[in-house]
Amino acid sequence: MRTVLHGAFWLAVYLAVVLTPLVVLLLAPTPAGGGFWWDVAIGFGFAGLVMMGVQFLLTARFRRATAPFGIDAIYYFHRYLAYVAVAVLLAHPVVLIAINPALLSYMNPFAAPWEMAAGTTSLFLLLVLVASSAWRKRLRIPYEAWRVAHLLLASGAVGLALAHMGGIGYYAGTPAVRVLWVGIGFSLVGIVVWVRVLGPWRLLRSPFRVTDVRPEPGDSWTLALEPEGHEGFSFDPGQFAWVSLGHSPFAMKEHPFSIASSPSPGGRLEFTIKELGDFTRTVGRIRPGEAAYVDGPYGAFSIDRCPEAAGYVFIAGGIGVAPIVSMLRALADRGDTRPHRLFQAHSRLDRVPLGEAVAELEKCMDLRVVHVLEDPPEGWAGERGWITREMLDRHLPTERRDLEYFVCGPVPMNRAVGRYLRELGIPTSRIHTELFDLV
Repeated sequence: MRTVLHGAFWLAVYLAVVLTPLVVLLLAPTPAGGGFWWDVAIGFGFAGLVMMGVQFLLTARFRRATAPFGIDAIYYFHRYLAYVAVAVLLAHPVVLIAINPALLSYMNPFAAPWEMAAGTTSLFLLLVLVASSAWRKRLRIPYEAWRVAHLLLASGAVGLALAHMGGIGYYAGTPAVRVLWVGIGFSLVGIVVWVRVLGPWRLLRSPFRVTDVRPEPGDSWTLALEPEGHEGFSFDPGQFAWVSLGHSPFAMKEHPFSIASSPSPGGRLEFTIKELGDFTRTVGRIRPGEAAYVDGPYGAFSIDRCPEAAGYVFIAGGIGVAPIVSMLRALADRGDTRPHRLFQAHSRLDRVPLGEAVAELEKCMDLRVVHVLEDPPEGWAGERGWITREMLDRHLPTERRDLEYFVCGPVPMNRAVGRYLRELGIPTSRIHTELFDLV
């Protein structure tokens, strides 16, 4: 209930922030020469500008604000909200031009007054920003280059939009309204400074050191880090962190990975990483002794969110087993005696990441593992193919509604398994899913 209340509070804050400019629009003196649809168009501009500003806030990694939802869900919200913001901002010039077609000439930034050119250029930068994010993988834009471009495009779009609004002065001519927008502008600058200057500076004061790099089956590596000169940080099993290796934390070359180790004194962290991209293919070349910086923990995918459960069911696809192993290790360390089940789906038995760790956990706790293989060896008597509703029904106990379910794997698997569980009568509130494809 406390988590729900926190979530409702932050949703109310979001709506208040987005709707504030519209309230100002209603309270401010009405300029001459407008009309209903003209004011609607101006409202689209004000609301869209604030939505763009809130996008900065959503990705600022404020733990207290993101904890009720999990920062992975916040990043997904940020992604889909960008499409809404673009639609709202595009409606601003479309409605104005529909009212007065002569305004179409202002869409040429090289011939328009500076304040109109600023608005047009802002809109163009926003479209490039959304397109380069939505199709980053298809356009083969490297992750690090995309992050730098994303920040520059977003800052440029918002800065030019504020200049456009101030230059036009329509509904923003009174001192009180100008103070409001100047305050919003400085707040956005403050968020950027917090994220790109103060955040990295804080990480610089609490470095980690690589102590082990060992290969895992399935083109994966386990990376061990230990804090240097500090006690590390506490985390809930199943959470993740952004890791920067071999670079300053100011370099914007950090990547999010699930923590695979159990919370333990000393602050040692382990991340099991699959070779899936330009950076992850280099993990095997990292050597012990290299400096590392870790920004975390983040995420709400953890058994510690529901500690009173009768037992846990874990369903992992591929490298999605990493946060689940963290939770299993924590349960083993705590001497947990409840019955647990793990469905582990992969291509072949000899390519299952953290397979040895899972086998060791089976020996020391009440854990039943169901391997589901796409390409099983000859004579395999276990489950094969993909996880199905019938497969889950065969292996889940009768009292399945009392258990908590943690699902982590490719997005299609997560969606299918969630649907199967609901069809089997599992309440949605007991199904927890990690959304890890953040970009």
